[in-house]
Amino acid sequence: MTFNQEFNQAWDFVEHTGISIFLTGKAGTGKTTFLKYVRDHSTKRMIVVAPSGVAAINAGGATIHSFFQLPLSPYIPGAQIQQRFDFSREKRRIISTLDMLVIDEISMVRADLLDEIDNVLRRLRRNRRPFGGVQLLLIGDLNQLCPVVTPEDEAVISQYYKSPFFFDSDALKRTPYVTIQLKQVYRQNDQRFLTILNHIRDGKPTDADLQLLNMRLNPNFRPNNKEGYIRLVTHNRMADNLNRSELQRLQGRLYTFNADIEGDFPEMSYPTDAKLELKVGAQVMFIRNDPAGLYYNGKIGIVHSITGDNEVEVECQGTSGFINVEPQTWENAKYKLNEKNEIVADVQGTFTQIPLRLAWAITIHKSQGLTFDRAIIDAGYAFTSGQVYVALSRCRTLEGIVLATPITRSAIQNDLRVESYISNQETAAQRSIDDLPRLKQNYYKEQLLSLFDFQPIQQAEDQLMRLFIGSLSKQYGTLTFLHKKAADTMQAQVMEVAVKWQTVIGRKSVDELKSDHFQQRVKDSAKYFATNLHSIFDDVLRHTSETNVSNNALAKQLNNDYDNLKTNYTIAYRLLKNISQKGFSLQIYQQERADAILGKPEQKPQPKEVKKPEEKPAAKKKSKEKKTPSSMQSFMLFKQGQSVEEIAKARGLSISTVWEHISSHYGEEGFDMDRLVSKNKAAVIRKKLQEMGPDTALKPVKEALGDDYSYGEIRLVKMIMAMS
Repeated sequence: MTFNQEFNQAWDFVEHTGISIFLTGKAGTGKTTFLKYVRDHSTKRMIVVAPSGVAAINAGGATIHSFFQLPLSPYIPGAQIQQRFDFSREKRRIISTLDMLVIDEISMVRADLLDEIDNVLRRLRRNRRPFGGVQLLLIGDLNQLCPVVTPEDEAVISQYYKSPFFFDSDALKRTPYVTIQLKQVYRQNDQRFLTILNHIRDGKPTDADLQLLNMRLNPNFRPNNKEGYIRLVTHNRMADNLNRSELQRLQGRLYTFNADIEGDFPEMSYPTDAKLELKVGAQVMFIRNDPAGLYYNGKIGIVHSITGDNEVEVECQGTSGFINVEPQTWENAKYKLNEKNEIVADVQGTFTQIPLRLAWAITIHKSQGLTFDRAIIDAGYAFTSGQVYVALSRCRTLEGIVLATPITRSAIQNDLRVESYISNQETAAQRSIDDLPRLKQNYYKEQLLSLFDFQPIQQAEDQLMRLFIGSLSKQYGTLTFLHKKAADTMQAQVMEVAVKWQTVIGRKSVDELKSDHFQQRVKDSAKYFATNLHSIFDDVLRHTSETNVSNNALAKQLNNDYDNLKTNYTIAYRLLKNISQKGFSLQIYQQERADAILGKPEQKPQPKEVKKPEEKPAAKKKSKEKKTPSSMQSFMLFKQGQSVEEIAKARGLSISTVWEHISSHYGEEGFDMDRLVSKNKAAVIRKKLQEMGPDTALKPVKEALGDDYSYGEIRLVKMIMAMS
């Protein structure tokens, strides 16, 4: 995929502005590719969430409900989150320093759920702006899958929202955002097919479109196993019943592969069956991309052989030889802060399984994001808008489609609310794109101005001063005077100077702001404000921390007001001090601001009269010992002199598995070829492979050589020949 104009525009909005983005586009336009690019290259602190467990695992993030700790019931605007859904200190720290929230599959997110996220972010960030001032990146296609709303939930939601779609969220309506549509389709190349898909996506197929589509109708079509057709159906039970019945029809032994599940990995997030049942001849689909490029997510094949524990060979049309499929591991992670205060994924659990699923049939919903060469589409029972489009758009070509039921105009459901929203967004999006250069400059200037925004400190000091004047002046007359003096000095030496300095910044162009001369002025100003803030608040905060108040309610209020001032002062002071040394850039500012927020300011000791239950120290997590990879364990035993048979017996593995383990270490120190295959045998195998061709599958070579030669020996010589 090349970086086209829309891709670059979206990246500019993400990385160089604070404007939120709704990234949409037809199926196969690269939305997932963009998400991966942002995760790998953006300097912003972000988390990625998705509405379902599988979508979250695929996106490398968390589910919305688990990260934000939300109940499953509908959200009523204005309702407060109950205390039982309170957040850990770690999660609060992550949210407090968040620059961007990425929500994948946004078309499936309900409006009330988006408002619930807004409620949490504003509350924990103590920021009244929509979503607590966090930039949003919303990724999805409204013409594909829509939110799931039960009749019970609909009865509640309809009282507060025009529709369940995310764009009717109250918080989003208050959020400036741009819609960018990726237009270049990479999945299909046939312009005739693309035109039909576009018309169906818009809910306006022509008679000619339907006529051409229904020429693919063949209700009695029965593919043979070699053709690799998968049936797309509307309901889970239809797919499960077909897969089960087709598996039962096959002769031969039933093999069961049990997933290795460690730690916390919710069942709803399993990428395939935990108990995967296969037979030779079963039609399967890969559910993972192979780093070596042998298979991709959605590739269809036939199980050719099952030779031992976790050893499956799959034959795919258009692929020479067989693909040896080994278990893969999926990770369920939650976000945490590492020692550098970076937001990173912390693995909570793993799911290890053969990356296959039975694939005579799959639901249209689960086919989202997949690509097929051949598919039988049974969309006669389509029940939501976009299902027909999703099904058809999974296929590369019109010729690869067979319709089990006709596509009628009534089956192509298109929600008029979505159509109206999209048409309005197109005009607004173009205005924002035209305005992108100015928005990028404004973002730089806004971040620089925020460095010298001392309103939170002034408001916190005013609040604390009023408390002393109104309730503590008799007991602490001197301290009350010190707070009045601090407030006056803050106004004269900080606030009035900051307003003038911000005016200077506001009048400059971004090029002027980035000049060496002005950067020096920024450093000098940061040093000035840091020095004055320290002079104003260091002593007064220290004296305030030493107070003892007998009235519990008053002590609690004093403690809260003190902590608020102390936190805001410490963050500003540390940030200014560091910028005065390093200068200002967006990346430096964002990192230093996060570090300042995550710093550990001194805590005011609790007043003696206010007793709080002692917090139990957090249980230390046992550090998980890194396991030596299974193949390395076998190889270490081999280097110690044990034979393949002895290793297999000692480790409870099949001989073929041990062969695979040891062969994978070819070329490493201690690898003794002669102990595995004698020189005479190797010469015979090499000659036979040269005669039959290096791409010949293992089975014909084995049959030609006879029982004196094992699959392991043949596979090893073949691998060495390929590498030489």
